[in-house]
Amino acid sequence: MFGSTIRLPAELPGTDHDYWATSLQRDEQMSKGDKTTHCTECGKPATGNFCQECGAQLGGNFCNQCGVELAPSAGFCNQCGAPVDGPGRRKAAAAEVVGGGNLPWWIAGVSMFVLIIVAGVNMVQPGARSSPAVPPVGAPVGGTGTGGPPDLSSMSPREAADRLFNRVMTAESGGDMGQAQQFMPMALAAYERARPLDHDGLYHLSVLNRVAMNLEESIANAAEVLAQNPDHLLALAAAAQAAIELGRPDEAEAYYRHLVEVYGVEMASQKPEYLDHSGITNDLR
Repeated sequence: MFGSTIRLPAELPGTDHDYWATSLQRDEQMSKGDKTTHCTECGKPATGNFCQECGAQLGGNFCNQCGVELAPSAGFCNQCGAPVDGPGRRKAAAAEVVGGGNLPWWIAGVSMFVLIIVAGVNMVQPGARSSPAVPPVGAPVGGTGTGGPPDLSSMSPREAADRLFNRVMTAESGGDMGQAQQFMPMALAAYERARPLDHDGLYHLSVLNRVAMNLEESIANAAEVLAQNPDHLLALAAAAQAAIELGRPDEAEAYYRHLVEVYGVEMASQKPEYLDHSGITNDLR
């Protein structure tokens, strides 16, 4: 069949004639299975109809509607207008996103995303120093740091709140969002029961509310500190971070600008919470 001249019926008009012509030509090309070619997807030598390395179809890309052969990067068929969705199209789209004039913006976007993630992790991780009653974030709680809630019956309300804060932050920083969500309501309620709170306690409550995406409450907790000390570094940082997540960059910038202005004087004051959260205060420099 393939070695002789193919005569098409004269009664197939227009698009139907083109369809059968293209289909027969494609069948004739694909019948030559003994000819080695290179896969357009993975570049490996291949024979037959499909690449044995990646499974891509060999012999070109054809329209599923009318059978016309398509360019590798075609988005629509130039014969019938049908949309094309294939590996070649996806590769071309990816090249368009990260190539040419878009590359600097793509790199900048990825870099900004990484910085936001790093800043978020640093914001919720207190430093290594901690009061004797409260283990540092990352240390085991209740023996193993996993399983049921710690025994809070022998603790003061504030000690219990801080223990739950550490439990939530350890789980959150370790990627265990299930455990973080499990203990989050207990931690929030514990700090409310422990009121009145000092500046460190209000900062903890602000961080918890931000992690729980209670962003307005997070800013309100930080504002309680700033009402007593407008220069408090941790409260300024917590309020700025919540404002960013609320999509209020001007408000966040105001907090950060003030933080930069007062950083030196505040750090010289050696407030206990600055030392307890040295991992954050040092990163604010």
